[in-house]
Amino acid sequence: QVQLVESGGGLVQVGDSLRLSCAASGRSITVYAMGWFRQAPGKEREFVGSISWNRVDTYYADSVKGRFTISRDNAKNTVDLQMNSLKPEDTAVYYCAADRITSAQQMATALGEHLEVWGQGTLVTVSS
Repeated sequence: QVQLVESGGGLVQVGDSLRLSCAASGRSITVYAMGWFRQAPGKEREFVGSISWNRVDTYYADSVKGRFTISRDNAKNTVDLQMNSLKPEDTAVYYCAADRITSAQQMATALGEHLEVWGQGTLVTVSS
């Protein structure tokens, strides 16, 4: 079973950049679609972005498109989320997720609510 650990969260100012990292252990993530989700205080968890196992396809929520970039290094067993031009509404706990069946595209749908593996989350706070 894969275990996921997120890191890189913190307190930043509006317009700053931050890079989150998700480190996998236990087995290779090569065959897993990987995704990033977030949950703001008092709100439901929402999809942020996802990447296919072969890095060919990436998908993003409209709210982060053009500002966030997801990438993965299967050799290092890591998935990153580069976040630029951060806004106060990006404040949330960010979660990394993995699934062998659900595709990266499907992660953006309701199917993304029931993924195989989740990390514990890392908090991102954007201060104005």
